[in-house]
Amino acid sequence: MTRAIRLLALLTACAAAPAAAQERFRLALPIDCAPGQDCFVQNYFDADPGPGMRDHACGPLSYDGHRGTDFRVSTIAALERGITVRAAAPGVVAARRDGMPDILQGWAGAPEIEGRDCGNGVVLRHEGGWETQYCHLAEGSVAVRRGERVETGAALGLVGLSGNTEFPHLHLSVRRDGVEIDPFDPEGSGGCEAARADTLWVEPPAYRAGALMEAGFAPALPDWPAIQSGTAAAEVAADAPMVLWAYLFGARKGDVVRLTVTGPGGRVFLRDMPLMRTLAQSFRAAGLEPPEGGWPAGDYAGEVTLWRDGAALHALEVPLRMAAR
Repeated sequence: MTRAIRLLALLTACAAAPAAAQERFRLALPIDCAPGQDCFVQNYFDADPGPGMRDHACGPLSYDGHRGTDFRVSTIAALERGITVRAAAPGVVAARRDGMPDILQGWAGAPEIEGRDCGNGVVLRHEGGWETQYCHLAEGSVAVRRGERVETGAALGLVGLSGNTEFPHLHLSVRRDGVEIDPFDPEGSGGCEAARADTLWVEPPAYRAGALMEAGFAPALPDWPAIQSGTAAAEVAADAPMVLWAYLFGARKGDVVRLTVTGPGGRVFLRDMPLMRTLAQSFRAAGLEPPEGGWPAGDYAGEVTLWRDGAALHALEVPLRMAAR
């Protein structure tokens, strides 16, 4: 090889090295939903190394020792449409489990976990020592077999309620060489940034510091199982009480939930409900008995607003059509 050719080969290798060094493991969205609209990140990776907890933005959307990202849908009823869990990156199926029932922990009939907190799930092995794990899939939905190679976006199963779960969601864990990694802050740099450039995501889901997931009318105060199940909304008769309710996640102490109803004659009621403590998920409701002669027929509108530090964080509107008696 001549000196000129050797020099050209060396320059070519040097030019290629930075491009190769810039290649890194990337994650696509692992669930068929629109974050911030019909699904939300309920819990992020716990960035607090001690006994406390905080998410990567220094908010409370996590719990002590949580080592993953929880993409939740609002209610159990939302699962009826079948929400697909997808491979976040190309890889090989290293492990799978199916056959565990879809029952929330704390509900009647919930099985003993016995070390199976993940429930029905899939583990994918990727190049470079990376692994992703997908938990709480619906019973009977796991669609891949061990040893199978899958590409980004391949269907792995459906979101379910199996394992150690208290709300419908996909738990995604990311590991490299056995070490659990926060995909929103893979270097563990901290800094309380809600959005940063060095995530593992191809398109990072926007950070939501809390939101209203559902709202509706009912003729009586709904109970917690009805809210979780997605069966709280009901018709209101002209001679029945009118209750407006809201289901939210990420509520913080000091937040205010404002419930407002307007009708054919103007405002029916307005209630400001301060939140006395930080809660992962909660609901609030307010209502009135019908006036003498019943509610006037016509269109009513319920508006729910979540206020934080004097600013409206999120709002939902729901309609109600009152029929004549």
